[in-house]
Amino acid sequence: MRFVLPLAAVTLALSLTAFAEDAVRTPMMISEAKLPEGFPGPGPVGEVITKTYPAHRLARVRSGGPGNDGSFMKLFRHIKRNEIAMTAPVEMEMAVADGGRAAPRTESMAFLYGSAATGTPGPDPDDPNVVVEDVPETTVISLGVRGSYREERLAEFTAKLETWLGAHPEWAAAGPPRTLAYNSPFVPGVFQYAEVQLPITPATPVKQP
Repeated sequence: MRFVLPLAAVTLALSLTAFAEDAVRTPMMISEAKLPEGFPGPGPVGEVITKTYPAHRLARVRSGGPGNDGSFMKLFRHIKRNEIAMTAPVEMEMAVADGGRAAPRTESMAFLYGSAATGTPGPDPDDPNVVVEDVPETTVISLGVRGSYREERLAEFTAKLETWLGAHPEWAAAGPPRTLAYNSPFVPGVFQYAEVQLPITPATPVKQP
């Protein structure tokens, strides 16, 4: 990611993105890095949609507990020493505690590789906390959101995804919620964009007696 964005560049990026909106309602956002190969573009803010991601490769760090455990810097050092280009978004898999009554917390963080052909799956020999994984094609429901990536905001967004799922019985949840964060901390919070998502799979039809 390009971490320094002068105010003039921020204004220009927002203006250009606003004029680039198309039939899929591309959100106004600041683009700091390229998407991985074959990834769908960001979705609209405030609207739940379905998206399918192709099989891809990523480097993941599992959280050692609440708070900042240095996951970002472990991943950053991994891509630097392996000369892997930074992409956006950064994936943060969430764990829902206390039966969904408590705010979700970050369970893992992952940097997505630009190509599924880059690197080799398995632990990083220089830091076994970083594990390179291959992820199969995944379908999700996705909600575009604006603002900072504070964990306490996620309960509201995941509740909207659960409401959508309840209204669409043809789908069932297929994993924990996750956040795809498209912007670095150097982008002011009001301009930051993310997608909160829930993996889904076709529901098993109920057999008639």
